[in-house]
Amino acid sequence: QVQLVESGGGLVQAGGSLRLSCVASGRAASAYAMDWFRQAPGKEREFVGGINWSGRDTSYADSVKGRFTISRENAKNTVYLQMNSLKPEDTALYYCAACTYYTGGTYNQCFYWGQGTQVTVSS
Repeated sequence: QVQLVESGGGLVQAGGSLRLSCVASGRAASAYAMDWFRQAPGKEREFVGGINWSGRDTSYADSVKGRFTISRENAKNTVYLQMNSLKPEDTALYYCAACTYYTGGTYNQCFYWGQGTQVTVSS
């Protein structure tokens, strides 16, 4: 069993930055790829990006590429989502998840989810 707790969300103006954290606890948490997802009101949940178990490889959705960066510190069981140049369309509830793949995709399975942290970007 793995528990995930996100933090770091908040209200920020367009063009600003936020860093989200996801702290994992439980056995073998570091063995999973860690993915970030988001869901805006009235929209489907979408893959934001992911990082493999070692932290060596990352993948991002086109909508955030070049603005968001994912990193992880396995010694702290923590994954980060650094979000720069935020836009109003980035407003959503952000979730981290322990998954099979860091690239998302149809065959990706996510076994554990956090409760989410709200990010609101004002124009």
